[in-house]
Amino acid sequence: MPEMIHPLTLDLLAWLAPRPRSYAEVMDAWRTSCPRLTIWEDALAAGFVEVDGDEVRLTLRGHEVLATQTGLTS
Repeated sequence: MPEMIHPLTLDLLAWLAPRPRSYAEVMDAWRTSCPRLTIWEDALAAGFVEVDGDEVRLTLRGHEVLATQTGLTS
């Protein structure tokens, strides 16, 4: 059975798939203070995204999960 990924996490992965984004851009769009909505933190902890300096991009695992869960490829 495939891993169940929160729909908003898949939205984040799809948003990052076309190109890396700056950390500031990602934080502006995805950071939240709601303890029940930890999309950014969950994606980072799961290894779906990586931060390299000021750049945020999908990892290979992030691309694989996105393709498996949604059929989207970049």
